[in-house]
Amino acid sequence: MDTLDSHGNPWPLLRSRIKVKFNADTSTSLQWSFVPQQRQVSVLPGETALAFYTAKNKSKEDVIGIATYNVAPSKVAPHFNKIQCFCFEEQKLTAGEAVDMPIFFFIDPEFANDPDMADVDTVTLSYTFFKARGMPFEKQPGLAEQQQQKQEATA
Repeated sequence: MDTLDSHGNPWPLLRSRIKVKFNADTSTSLQWSFVPQQRQVSVLPGETALAFYTAKNKSKEDVIGIATYNVAPSKVAPHFNKIQCFCFEEQKLTAGEAVDMPIFFFIDPEFANDPDMADVDTVTLSYTFFKARGMPFEKQPGLAEQQQQKQEATA
C-alpha cells in the first residue's frame, strides 16, 4: 500500500523514526516545577503523537504562567505541527496545584522528502514557562539577570 504526499504522488518508503525529545524550563520569577512526563517519543513523519508535561505551583499564592516553545534544530520548525498545545495561553494554577498539560503534534510527511532534513534524526521540543501576571512586566528579571541570579545562587 503506497503512501501519498500532499500532491497525491507516492513518496519513498518512510525513513526511520524520528526521536522527539522534550525539555522544560521555568523563569526564576515563577515558583513552579515544570517537567515533561516522558523524555522522548519516536514518530514517523505524518504520525501523530501525544505527550504530557506536568506543572506544579510551589508557591502559597495563585499564579498565572504562560509558556513559549521552540524546536531544535530550527530548520525542522516548518515541519513541526502542533495540533493542541498549552503554549501562548495563560495557565492559572492555584497554590499547590499540579496539572498535566498535553501537546498533540506531528511531523509533516514532507519531512521525509526534504533533502535538508536528511541529517536530522532527533528533534528537541523545549518549553519555558514565565510568570504572566502579578509583577509589572518591566520589573520582571530579563534573561541576563536570571542567569546572574542563578550564578549568584550557586556561588
